[in-house]
Amino acid sequence: MTDYEPMLQPDKGQSAQMLHLVDTDSFDEWYKALPDRDRQSVKAQAFKGKDGQLAIIAGEAADEWMVAVGVADAETLDSWCLAKAAEKLPSGTYRLDKGDPDEAAFGWLCAQYRFERYKQEPTESNGPKVLLTSKPATIEETIALAEATDLVRTLVNIPAGDMGPAELENATAEAATDFGAELTVTSGSDLVEGYPMVDAVGRAASEDRAPRLLELEWGDPKHPRIAIVGKGVCFDSGGLDIKGAAGMRWMKKDMGGAAHALALARLVMGRGLPVRLHLLIPAVENAIAGNAFRPGDIIPSRKGLSVEIGNTDAEGRLILGDALAKACEDEPELVMDFATLTGAARVALGPDLPALFTDDEALAAEISAAGMEIDDPVWRLPLWDGYDEWMKSPIADLSNTSSVPMAGASTAALFLRRFVESDVAWTHLDTFAWRNAPKPGRPKGGEALGLRAHWQVLKNRYANA
Repeated sequence: MTDYEPMLQPDKGQSAQMLHLVDTDSFDEWYKALPDRDRQSVKAQAFKGKDGQLAIIAGEAADEWMVAVGVADAETLDSWCLAKAAEKLPSGTYRLDKGDPDEAAFGWLCAQYRFERYKQEPTESNGPKVLLTSKPATIEETIALAEATDLVRTLVNIPAGDMGPAELENATAEAATDFGAELTVTSGSDLVEGYPMVDAVGRAASEDRAPRLLELEWGDPKHPRIAIVGKGVCFDSGGLDIKGAAGMRWMKKDMGGAAHALALARLVMGRGLPVRLHLLIPAVENAIAGNAFRPGDIIPSRKGLSVEIGNTDAEGRLILGDALAKACEDEPELVMDFATLTGAARVALGPDLPALFTDDEALAAEISAAGMEIDDPVWRLPLWDGYDEWMKSPIADLSNTSSVPMAGASTAALFLRRFVESDVAWTHLDTFAWRNAPKPGRPKGGEALGLRAHWQVLKNRYANA
């Protein structure tokens, strides 16, 4: 993991290069106030205050240079307005010429993320790019959010050959050790009996990649109980309904829900939220072998419902169903699940917006508002009761696929709802966990989408309970 601590420091008046934030509305006034020599430098670099532009302005001495940073709004900073500067500027210490970076400090840190473990010659660096803040009380949480984002990105970026169910178990065990939590791993015959859908999806994998249900518990049992559940399909071939090459290429990211869940759990524990935390990660590889589950099979579930398999490539909802049923047995007041569940959510909302599902209107409003406030947006899609009949099976309690090729994200969520107790507040996030094209502070590859919004809701609900 990248060491973010040196990158955000309290402002104690130490020497630093100045960052001048300029937008297109304020550019003319700012430009006219510059000395003639500086205006010539700005003009030569074609700087106009457009979002993402940078201009280096030399001072009278070699160490007196400053930076003009183009932003969308110089008065209202967003999480990513300093990210381009953090990517492009040399190592050193920087401060804003006025005000505090606030949320923009998060983007400054995330812009310095690197995933280079497989490169023979990693990118050279002369040291971190340090941002100063006048609000030292915010530093610890900002770094924690950057570390959580780093964890999601890194777990998703690691190839499936090096990130199977065992490695996902190791990452969960590390969290348990770090925070004094209790880890329970269910596998083998216990999995067959207790979590039959997890077993069915993962049993075709090789012995060293055998399926398992990971459970971490932490916190005072007297505190409100919450459950966080993450889909941990470490690689998805599609099973016997095998994916094409293009669809299979990026399936190392199909454990992105588990990465989000683990990162959120670490935030809960690391920030000492007064809750009784129950983290559940069903970890499997959806492989192909003679004992693979088949289209048309009828599979039992932990909840007792029988499920007809319409498509073995709709496996994520199966393992989540068992995990959600287990989570609800312990009567939590809130369950949040994360999954890279459907391509239909991407068709509907594109790569940037995770699809949020819940029947709890207040909770939906909380998550949506939090996401917009901190530049981690989600978009609610309907749990439309009228589509429940599409999930019927003539020979089982339900099918894992819809009889109608529409509303795929909603029907997948409706399947999950069958395994959640009606009196439990539940949210399901269908997240992409990936970025196809880079943006400032957000490189191509694994990405945390919806993580900070959910953390903000948990913090708002429980931090002062």
